[in-house]
Amino acid sequence: MTGKSQLGDFLQARRSQLRPEDIGMPTYGERRRVPGLRREELALLAGVSASYYTRLEQGQSLSASPEVLDAIAGALRLDESERRYLHDLARADRNRTRGRRPAPERVTEAAVQLLEVLADVPAIVLGRRSDVLAWNRLGHALFAGHLDPGAPDLSAQRPNMARLVFLDCHTRDLYTDWPSKARAVVGNLRLVAGQHPQDAALHALLGELSAKSGEFASMWADHRVKACTVAAYEMRHPLVGPLTVVQQTLSHGPGPNMVVATTQVGSPSRAALALLAQAITQDTVPADPAQSAPRADAG
Repeated sequence: MTGKSQLGDFLQARRSQLRPEDIGMPTYGERRRVPGLRREELALLAGVSASYYTRLEQGQSLSASPEVLDAIAGALRLDESERRYLHDLARADRNRTRGRRPAPERVTEAAVQLLEVLADVPAIVLGRRSDVLAWNRLGHALFAGHLDPGAPDLSAQRPNMARLVFLDCHTRDLYTDWPSKARAVVGNLRLVAGQHPQDAALHALLGELSAKSGEFASMWADHRVKACTVAAYEMRHPLVGPLTVVQQTLSHGPGPNMVVATTQVGSPSRAALALLAQAITQDTVPADPAQSAPRADAG
């Protein structure tokens, strides 16, 4: 995957998704061979020549200015996240280099301390490719209680949330509206791919998911971009039943992000989360030696 081909694919996909009636363009009942706007129509909306836009969509022009990109973004009705993604793709197009494996991502001491403070809130630390770098006990219990709690510390076994959402049946069953969660994951990966076009490990993950999941391949081909910083999800936890959580991404600049799951005060979901916390506490409390030791008069 190169920034060049991705830029053209993105423009073509979004153009095909924008119908003439969406922008008030009369069609006079004509039948179109392909869905969406024609290149000439999109170019007219953006205020650029049809030939220039065609070269840009075909990857034959690497010189689109920020002003031209903003004009095309406006014509395509892109939101702010999609607009940034478009600029990222164009920047990658101009500065292409060979893919390389970036330095390993690590959890900062500050993030470790925050995980400890958030003992009553499910929290996980995710790298940019959605690798789980760390989690607190409640975060592990809510999102991946079927996995080894020490898995994030082992690079060879480190869970990846995107992989879990698409390839793990437990995680799939966890979300009542799984397609919504899946689309959010894909949309976020789109953003990351635009920001880090030379990340070989990211492209390997995308290739694996495309090969193993037809649903991922279909959603990826849709070219939807989404910054999933805050979203509410209904979950069906195997231990405590249904609950609704708000997943929020806490970001403080470059580096891994922390995702926390909160519930409404006084809600059944808050009670379910408290029950989950109680369950994992009971599982880890050591047995009372006085109760587990054999009695002197036994036998």
